[in-house]
Amino acid sequence: MNRSRLPPTLVVGAAISLAFVAFALVSLVWTPYDVTAFDIDHRLQGPTAAHWLGLDHFGRDVASMILLGARNALSVSLVAVLLGAGIGVPLGLLAAARRGWGDELVMRGSDVVFAFPALILAILITAVLGPGAINAVIAIGVFNIPVFARLTRGSALSLWTRDYVLAARAAGKGATRISIEHIAPGLASVLIVQATLQFSLGVIAEAGLSYVGLGAQPPAASWGKMLADAQTLVAIAPLQAIFPGLAIVITVLGLNLLGDGLRDRLDPRLQEDR
Repeated sequence: MNRSRLPPTLVVGAAISLAFVAFALVSLVWTPYDVTAFDIDHRLQGPTAAHWLGLDHFGRDVASMILLGARNALSVSLVAVLLGAGIGVPLGLLAAARRGWGDELVMRGSDVVFAFPALILAILITAVLGPGAINAVIAIGVFNIPVFARLTRGSALSLWTRDYVLAARAAGKGATRISIEHIAPGLASVLIVQATLQFSLGVIAEAGLSYVGLGAQPPAASWGKMLADAQTLVAIAPLQAIFPGLAIVITVLGLNLLGDGLRDRLDPRLQEDR
């Protein structure tokens, strides 16, 4: 494999993901129309020169809603991944370094979380805490914690047998210092790939929570909420469901392609095989 050549999946995934981020950032300063402005007389109007994607059942501009939905999906998913990695990675490093009861506690705690499907767990948490974007972040982030903890532990255990780690131990460095200085840097590539994949799952989870009314609340826009509002209008206005559905599909596809491309690029074992 030519290492100087980027994998096609990485190029395509990065382009889609950057477009998703760009749309989200643009919505911070500009949208075609104010989504709190209703045009009831023209509701469910199809795409026109003035409204590129048409108007929804309240007469709101769909293109503006899509842009704001991208911002909501980005913020919820990003913070949830950072929350999961910020707690899960240290737990995984601790489990690999200390072993014994600490390792057992982290692993059994992960088993309890994994006993529930991700979306069901998120719905359970938001049902208890109440609907809203912040609680959606907590719900999605909780499931990310054991994902990163298990991945970090498994990868770190293989690094603890490396010669440079054994040399560090012989030099008198403690387990915590070795984990920070030698183990954590060696996990960067695998964690970046996993974070990208969890990001895509976060977009799906956020849309799912909003679809059932437990995610972002009006007037905040969410792709999942747009799908929920459009489900009874499919027969008379199918575009109302198609546009947010495509936004979710394309975004998740791009993030998955980015994750696969990063894995192909960063994983030395795959490069050697090719």
